[in-house]
Amino acid sequence: MHTSRHPKGLYLIFATSTAERFSYYGMRAIFILFLTQALLFDKEHAASIYGSYTGLVYLTPLIGGYIADKYWGIRRSVLWGAVMMAVGQFLMFGSASLLDSQELSRWLMYGGLTFLILGNGCFKPTVSSLVGQLYTPGDKRLDSAYTIFYMGVNVGSFLAPLVCGYFGETGNPEDFKWGFLIAGIVTLFTIVLFESQKNKYLIAPDGTPLGIVPDARKESAATDRRDAKEEPVQQKSRTKDYVVRLLLTAGLAAFFYWCFGNDWISIGIFTACIVFPFMVLQDRSLTCIERERIWVIYIIAFFVIFFWAAYEQAGASLTLFAAEQTDRHILGWEMPASWIQSFNPFFVVILAAVMPGVWGTLNKRGMEPASPTKQAIGLLLLSLGYLVICFGVKDVQPGVKVSMLWLAALYFIHTMGEIALSPIGLSMVNKLTPVRFASLMMGIWYLSTATANKFAGMLGGLYPEEGKVKSLLGFPIENMHDFFMVFVIMSAVASLILFLLTKKLQRMMHGVE
Repeated sequence: MHTSRHPKGLYLIFATSTAERFSYYGMRAIFILFLTQALLFDKEHAASIYGSYTGLVYLTPLIGGYIADKYWGIRRSVLWGAVMMAVGQFLMFGSASLLDSQELSRWLMYGGLTFLILGNGCFKPTVSSLVGQLYTPGDKRLDSAYTIFYMGVNVGSFLAPLVCGYFGETGNPEDFKWGFLIAGIVTLFTIVLFESQKNKYLIAPDGTPLGIVPDARKESAATDRRDAKEEPVQQKSRTKDYVVRLLLTAGLAAFFYWCFGNDWISIGIFTACIVFPFMVLQDRSLTCIERERIWVIYIIAFFVIFFWAAYEQAGASLTLFAAEQTDRHILGWEMPASWIQSFNPFFVVILAAVMPGVWGTLNKRGMEPASPTKQAIGLLLLSLGYLVICFGVKDVQPGVKVSMLWLAALYFIHTMGEIALSPIGLSMVNKLTPVRFASLMMGIWYLSTATANKFAGMLGGLYPEEGKVKSLLGFPIENMHDFFMVFVIMSAVASLILFLLTKKLQRMMHGVE
């Protein structure tokens, strides 16, 4: 019998994630504006840099998850991840402080992004997987625990654009540095909080400390002994696996090179998106049921790509739209464009308190949708959000700004979609994944977000610019209505297909809900 109260460790993870997300979203709130207004990149190039950065932020958790599982353990990964992120924010501060020397400023910016990417890689998958380890298998509190964790993420996301945007987006490009400095200081606070409280609160249900010894190392000791007895057969199998992986990697890299030319970040992200999931499926320790459950994660992760590719326009094209084509005046005061990025986390904090109750009520009546259906509902709501703003910009003349209420409505509907999709997805990965792959599979789940973010940067490059002809699959993108319709159609089609696959996916989950 489980108590309804959550372990205190959940609230330490909540607070740590709040501080870390403040750092990430504070920087993201002003990043596209910093690129276009201070470093003077054009919008297409800025959207590409933004997509590469956010894509790699979600790719490196795969490597960070592997290192945590095999070598460092979760606690050490969180510490070093936060340290690298702090260094990255201070390099961004240096970049924004030296705008007179443009080349040096740009190199410092790239250095800052590199540290932020590596730090996120160590931090993100390990913190997410810690939530699940606070509970015994089958604990009914897990979905609500991930929703509480998600609220923590969004408290930080809500405050960050307000604070970093207020000090950084003043109309003077030199002030962007204050936004980055604040984000760096909050990252240092994350380190102090986690290091001072981890021994007290990060404890498993059986009383053992969490995150010290890598889980995979304990499990692999028995596997290594078994492998030693079957060495010749094992060696031949491993060699065959490596050859297959190498051929697959080379083939995919060549294909994506043909698609994207010298865009090596796109090639790397899209290749990794297929190769790493394939490597997990090659593991011979997987049972048939485990393999089918992992396939469910992969199939849903594929559809999640389309969700985040549309959703992540928030930090790129929607911020540019807020800055250039949205009337942000309230009683004579003009709201900073970066503040509009706080709409979504504000709605998340409200709705995250409501949605578990909605699912609980439906569950009591035997009407709660299965996890894949919730994901499909999330995609449908995303499509509806873009459909709303399509009405807002339809027939608007050039130079005329639209009401901020259109963006507020879009973010509200998108937030309902996000709550239906994202925390349920994290919980589903935890429930369907074998323990020995806990952080690695969380990294693979974030890999779909990496692919989506790079894809988002590509789609953001379609943002209409005067004097530039843009098109998608032969269809011209001439105005904001055309641009937003891309996301309406993409999300609606993905939602419909996922709805049709729901029954099949439920069977493949083998009783896990």
